[in-house]
Amino acid sequence: MGRSVIAIKTVNSEPDYWTDACKHLARKDRVLRRLIPQFENAALQPRQDAFATLARSIIGQQVSVAAASSIWERFARLSRKVTPRRVLLLKVDDMRAAGLSARKVDYLVDLALHFSDGRLHVQDWARMEDEAIIAELTAIRGVGRWTAEMLLIFHLARPNVLPLDDVGLARGISRHYFSGEAVSRSEIREVAQAWAPWCSVASWYIWRSLDPLPV
Repeated sequence: MGRSVIAIKTVNSEPDYWTDACKHLARKDRVLRRLIPQFENAALQPRQDAFATLARSIIGQQVSVAAASSIWERFARLSRKVTPRRVLLLKVDDMRAAGLSARKVDYLVDLALHFSDGRLHVQDWARMEDEAIIAELTAIRGVGRWTAEMLLIFHLARPNVLPLDDVGLARGISRHYFSGEAVSRSEIREVAQAWAPWCSVASWYIWRSLDPLPV
């Protein structure tokens, strides 16, 4: 279970489906009809680097957005650029000093090894189905379904990903649809029935409603 990091950019460079998705969601969902106009000058910004996206998601597991951002900044300063090769050259003590647990250090090293050894079909992801990409990624230590889903949303900009294990999404749905009552996975699915085929876009707006400033 994790917490998503939000990225924005101006509407001039939004994913090509964004306007159609917003129209659909505003028509189908009363909450999103209210939320979408509050953030009309922002949209999802796909991150260009797959390795850095996954590394950042691993760092964000089980911590708040603010804590994840702080740890990521310290970790990123350890090398000029976060790449598989440079991560493999880092000292464990330095990574621990940046705020990473021993387990997350192991996860990042295994992630770097998968990239550097060519065990991932990164060049094929654009043509692969969501579930096939998730299956490939979850073979990496520390990469569960949530982390893979974050790559699908924030790197590949897949439009219809519903991250059921995201605590931020659950909290937002609780706040906006259930008057603050805790929600189950089945209740999240029920709410999201109106979102398809744009669950990623709906999730993004729910996240924005909790964290108005991008991280």
